[in-house]
Amino acid sequence: MAASVLRLGIPGRRWALAWIDGGSRHRSGTQPGPTSNRARGQSSVAQLSLRTAQKPRKGEHKWAAVVGLEIHAQICSNSKLFSGAQVCFAAPPNSLVSFFDASLPGTLPVLNRRCVEAAVMTGLALNCHINRKSLFDRKHYFYADLPAGYQITQQRLPIATNGHLTYNIYIRKKQSQVTTKTVRIKQIQLEQDSGKSLHDDLRSQTLIDLNRAGVGLLEVVLEPDLCCGEEAAVAVRELQLILQALGTSQANMAEGQLRVDANISVHHPGEPLGVRTEVKNLNSLRFLAKAIDYEIQRQITELEDGGEVLNETRSFDYKLGCTVPMRDKEGKQDYRFMPEPNLPPLVLYDATSLPSDADSQQVINIDQLRDMLPELPSATRERLVQQYGMLPEHSFTLLNEVGLLEFFQNVIKETRAEPKKVTNWVLNTFLYYLKQQNLAVSESPVTPGALAELLDLLDSKAISSAAAKQVFEELWKGQGKTAAQIMSEQQLELMQDREALEQLCQATIDGHPQTVMDVKKRNPKAINKLIGLVRKASLSRADPALIKEILEKKLSLF
Repeated sequence: MAASVLRLGIPGRRWALAWIDGGSRHRSGTQPGPTSNRARGQSSVAQLSLRTAQKPRKGEHKWAAVVGLEIHAQICSNSKLFSGAQVCFAAPPNSLVSFFDASLPGTLPVLNRRCVEAAVMTGLALNCHINRKSLFDRKHYFYADLPAGYQITQQRLPIATNGHLTYNIYIRKKQSQVTTKTVRIKQIQLEQDSGKSLHDDLRSQTLIDLNRAGVGLLEVVLEPDLCCGEEAAVAVRELQLILQALGTSQANMAEGQLRVDANISVHHPGEPLGVRTEVKNLNSLRFLAKAIDYEIQRQITELEDGGEVLNETRSFDYKLGCTVPMRDKEGKQDYRFMPEPNLPPLVLYDATSLPSDADSQQVINIDQLRDMLPELPSATRERLVQQYGMLPEHSFTLLNEVGLLEFFQNVIKETRAEPKKVTNWVLNTFLYYLKQQNLAVSESPVTPGALAELLDLLDSKAISSAAAKQVFEELWKGQGKTAAQIMSEQQLELMQDREALEQLCQATIDGHPQTVMDVKKRNPKAINKLIGLVRKASLSRADPALIKEILEKKLSLF
């Protein structure tokens, strides 16, 4: 089964179009994360030792890596692909299982219209050709959580083919330097998910939960156009944003709604492609990048040591930060594909081929779905740059953090402050506090309205920037006070009494004769030092621009 600018913050990544040098790198300290129950077979946890990376010697061969992805996205639908059973995450085991899901004799599949529409919209958004006629097939294999002994999928003629996904990536981690890349999409197909095996090692038994059996999946197969873990993670993140914008999948990797299989091989440039391995069930962007980069270096090390790469399936051990073997593919499994006898061909229409007497509830119009497509992430980023004058990298950050764009737009609606100031506060101050405490936007104690009120105070010059930071810190404590109340209680209002401010400036000049001498010697840092001293004396309540004006006027008299 095949299952922006994004800054992942993963150090030491290789970038697009760069060759992978000989040698390898291994990093410890991988953070723990969720594991997938879909990994099949036994896996060893013995960590492979890798050589320390070295610069290639003159004349030494270099390596090129080839990476292809198979991505499974769970379709956002109330019911399963071929049955009316409900879809709900974390429901009690085996509480959402129809007779068809359990493969009881005599039950038949009924295709879910919503799942077909989701597949068509995804194909259109990914620039695919939508096949007017597609077919369903049976893929036979045996696992305990696949009751029928086969999976219904689309092997011969999928619903969409020949598309492409465009994504953006930083060049050498410089936010000001961005390159746009494209990965080809081989096909998008509909298929049903399997159940879940729950292994109880204490009692040496395996329990089966069929709640997930029959849930609709979109399998998006990418051509092997990627060359490293960072590229793969960025491409998957862009796809994730597109699926969420379309509403075709929530694509929450932590809940198993988006799972990735990576096919990886290495070879010398100009030579045939190497033997590939498949790393299964990667369910986080960080682990996807780490697993691919580790596997690339493992294969290079194996070949340079005189060994050979086996055509095998591997899994990623997030605790050890390495891939481990699951099963080999030397004896290729015969899935015995055959046409699904209980489902007719899936026929779609467009505006020109739609029969005049067609029932809109019984047919799907591709052109109608195309007209329903929402604004996609690339268009949203472009609009943000044009509408608010923000830098392109800021637009990527707003989309990349879940809920941050909505928070930003709500602040914009409620404040008089300029968009650039709002952008600065949301991306620097607000996002910094979120990251510091590892909170999601939805968990923030500061609401858009509270931040908007604070920015209005700042915009009306009722408070200084430094004092505004103090108010924000109090707002973050979530004590239910407004920005105005905090400002008043802590006496953080901007000083409006010019005479009092002039006295503070004069006292600062009298108390720091050496700094005054430095100002006369045209030391550019000296005046800033005096401004800082006055601000400190005013408890950050004075306007720095006004302080500078008064100081310069007084010092000109010396």
